[in-house]
Amino acid sequence: MNPLRLFWGWKPRKIECFRAPNQSVKQLPILEKRKIQAEVLGPVFREMVEQVGSEKAASILKEAIRKAAIEEGKHFREKADASLSTMDQFVELMELWKAGGALEMEVLQQSDTRFDFNVNRCRYAEMYREMGLQEIGHLLSCNRDGSFCEGFDPKLKLVRKQTLIEGADFCTFRYTLDSENKDKNL
Repeated sequence: MNPLRLFWGWKPRKIECFRAPNQSVKQLPILEKRKIQAEVLGPVFREMVEQVGSEKAASILKEAIRKAAIEEGKHFREKADASLSTMDQFVELMELWKAGGALEMEVLQQSDTRFDFNVNRCRYAEMYREMGLQEIGHLLSCNRDGSFCEGFDPKLKLVRKQTLIEGADFCTFRYTLDSENKDKNL
C-alpha cells in the first residue's frame, strides 16, 4: 500500500497536461507550430552562437531542420490520398501552409509535372521579424520547403531564387516532378 495514501488519504490520479479540447499539436495550423518552434529554437540558437559561433550554430540548425523536414515529408506522403497523382497530392497540402491567411500566393502554372507560384505575403516571415528572429527565419521555414520534397517524393524538386524574408518583393516557388515514372507512388 502507498504510504502517502495511509498518511494523507492520497490516491494516485491521472494527471493530464493542458491542451485545447480535442486538439493535438499535429492539428495546429502550421503557422502556430512554427511560432512555438521559434519560441524554443530562438534561445537555443542564441546559446549555440555563444558556444560555437554563428556559422557553426546556423549549420547545426539548418541540418536539424532539413532532417526534420524530410521526415515530415515522408509522413505526409504516407497520409496522402493514393487516388491522386503525386503533384495533386502535393498541391493539396498547400492548404495546410496557407491556413489562416499565412500565405498570399499567385499560382502561375499547375500540371502533373509543375507547380509554380509566387508568394506575395508571408506571415511566417512577418512573424520571425516580429520575434526578432529574421536572421534564422529562413532556416526555420524556407529551408524546409526543398527538404520536405525529398521525403515526400525524391523526384519532386524545388527551385527558389528569392524570398521575402531575405528582402525580395516576393518568394518564387518552382516545383517540378521528374516526368519519368511521375505517376508511380513511392
